[in-house]
Amino acid sequence: MNCGNSAIVKAKQQPFDLKVFLSSVDGGRTISKYRKNQAVFFQGDPADSVFYMQDGKVKVTVVSERGKEAVVAIHGNGDFFGEGCLTGQPRRLATVKAMTGSVIMRLDKAAVVRVLHDEPAFSEMFMSYLLARNSRIEEDLVDQLFNSSEKRLARVLLLMANFGKEGRPEPIIAKVSQETLAEIVGTTRSRVSAFMNKFRKLGLIHYNGGLEVHSSLLNVVLREEPQIKR
Repeated sequence: MNCGNSAIVKAKQQPFDLKVFLSSVDGGRTISKYRKNQAVFFQGDPADSVFYMQDGKVKVTVVSERGKEAVVAIHGNGDFFGEGCLTGQPRRLATVKAMTGSVIMRLDKAAVVRVLHDEPAFSEMFMSYLLARNSRIEEDLVDQLFNSSEKRLARVLLLMANFGKEGRPEPIIAKVSQETLAEIVGTTRSRVSAFMNKFRKLGLIHYNGGLEVHSSLLNVVLREEPQIKR
């Protein structure tokens, strides 16, 4: 077999490296650092770009016409957000703020559209990511409709610690406020505080500068609720 052809085949078999690819996108790409609580964009801003999390965490919040705010998502390393602009969304539907010091890449809408068209490997990866995101949203809805606030909190903590993702779970970032957790779960701060104390006493979570979540917390999510006799 020709050595040149062999090298080409070997190169084609190499896995797609998203970080390397994004670092080489031609034009329409900027990388910025954000301080804790600094806004990436606000609800109502023009939707003209997609963002990629290189490091850190951000929270996505929505404010109703009556002024009520809710946390609808948290994104961490390797996540995209703001992709609604690709579907013709003219304005941002939510506000995104850094929860900790973060490094975020901004990709112009035109640049993303171009690479989606020209780079099949990126298109396949991006589609898989969006499908996984859609499944997560469906799971969130089911969780909100049918599970107790205790189970919802346990699931949020596990997701924030990356249980179920590739790689090893990691400690949750330091100082995630109970107010933020309450907004995500859809309950009161006092109930979150009570559940967190319960989880800690049971050895399911551990405070050590940050908040560490143990895999045993999964038992709370999987536990069947007692059936109410009619």
